[in-house]
Order: sequence, then structure tokens, then C-alpha cells
Amino acid sequence: MTAVNKAGERIEELIAHLRPRADGTVAAGDPAATAEELVRLLVGLYGDGLAAILGILAAHGPAGQQMIDELAGDPLIEGLLLLHDLHPLDADARVQRALDRVRPYLGSHAGGVQYLGISGGVARLRLEGSCHGCPSSTVTVRLAIEGAVLDAAPEVSEVVVEGMTAAPEPALLQIGRRPADASSSAAAGGTGDPASPGNTASTDGWVTLPALGPPSSRPVTTTAGDATVLVCAVRGTLYAYTDACAGCGSSLAEGRLDREELTCPSCGARYNVRLAGQGLDDKALHLNPLPLLSDSHGVRVALPEAARV
Repeated sequence: MTAVNKAGERIEELIAHLRPRADGTVAAGDPAATAEELVRLLVGLYGDGLAAILGILAAHGPAGQQMIDELAGDPLIEGLLLLHDLHPLDADARVQRALDRVRPYLGSHAGGVQYLGISGGVARLRLEGSCHGCPSSTVTVRLAIEGAVLDAAPEVSEVVVEGMTAAPEPALLQIGRRPADASSSAAAGGTGDPASPGNTASTDGWVTLPALGPPSSRPVTTTAGDATVLVCAVRGTLYAYTDACAGCGSSLAEGRLDREELTCPSCGARYNVRLAGQGLDDKALHLNPLPLLSDSHGVRVALPEAARV
């Protein structure tokens, strides 16, 4: 009996154990433990399959390696390879590649980003030059770098950026995985008083958006100050942009959102909303990202001064 057949039989047994009987009862035992074993078997089975596929491709020399590189470049497949510790690139190479992807889309918000390495789960980078004009610039740089690094290297627990311009609300700008209680006032850098300096658009550049409702598979537009903001949800994470296609200037409100890929309804231009709005067809095009925070005071974006009320 092959390993696949053996695993398949055990999976069928576990499913039958969880399935209600004709009289509505279930088999004795711990359902949670049964479900955990079922998940482990399924994940392990598919992980072994991915490893075998990579092994076959690697045996075909440069042509096979090229296919492996193409597979690792697909966001969905890359996530599966990371899950099973099968990614062909080490953490340093993945972080460098992620920074290369996001660097052009920081535009005037940042100068060079130098990667210093990972130690003890902490990725360290140095920023050489940054925009000093508004608080949103600092947040844009931090959030773009943080998102790129943490997506590329899940084993990283914190991102530290040296050389960053001091910001008026350092607690809002702390980089690292957001704790489960991200809605607390402490995590938001405020006092809990909506009128406090840490929570008002007039003093810190942050504007609270109207209620957006639950995350949707379609982009949502809303107003913030004098600006129209486009909000996209990707795997439960919200991303905000100025609502204007970089190619034709039209609204993206009716655009199609397929995971992180947003398509303009007017000209068909495609953008990756998870990677700072980079263009997928024309690398010279990219959306204008807006820093976004979701906390006990709602969903807030940082806007340039001219766009605030």
C-alpha cells in the first residue's frame, strides 16, 4: 500500500468519525482531536506532493529550476511553499526580492532602503532619506516596508527601520505583528477620548472613515476630507488608495478585485493592492497608497494636508 493510499484510508476513517450517524449521534471521542489529526494528514499529504513536484523539476536542470522560480513567483503558490518550508529562496533572498518589488512604488516618500539582515526573528533595515512634509509619508513608508517583509518572510516577527523621520505619534507607527487586541486604545496610541490629540484629524492628519461594513470581495469607496478613498480587503486586511486609476484616471469603485489583484473597469489596467498598488501590466503605473489604521476609533487614513477638511 502506498503512502497516499494509507493516508487516504485514514482520512476516510476520520471523516466518518466526525459525520453524524443516522440517529443524529456522533462517534465517541474528542471531535477536536479528530479534526486536528485530519488537518495534519491533509496538510502533510499535500506538502509531500509539493516536495515531490519540486524534486522532479529540480532534476531537469536549468529548465526545471526556471519553472520552480516561476511557481515561487505566484503569490498563491508561494504561500503554499512557505507553509511547507519548501520555498527555494532563503529568508534573506525573499526579503530582498520583496523590497525590490515595493521600492519603486514608494516614490518620493522614501530614498534607498538598505536591508541589514535578520537576527532573532527581527528584520532590520536602514532608510536613506525620507519625506519630511507630512505624517502620512512616514506611515506610508513604514507600512509598505512592513507589509512587504512580513509577507515574504513569515518567520520574521518584527521589522525595525533605522533612519526614519520622527513622527508625532510613534505608538501608531510601531512596526511588528499587531497583537490580537489591536482595537485597544493603547495600541491605537490614543487615550480613548475621541477628542484627544491622538485621535483627531485636525492635529495629526488622520481622518476617520464612515462605517465600511464587513470586508467585501469588491472595493469600497468612501470620502475622507475632500478626497475619495478606495478601500480593498485582502484576506481580512484593509488597504486604502486614492480612488483614481493610474492609467486612465477613472474611478476604481466598480473594479474587479481577485484576491490582491484589482482591475480598472475602464481601461483594464491591473494593480496589486497588497504591494503598494504596483502595476501588473505596466510597471511605470502604480496607485497612490494611503496609510490606514483600524482600531477602537474605527478605520482611519492619513491624508496630505490639502485633502483634509
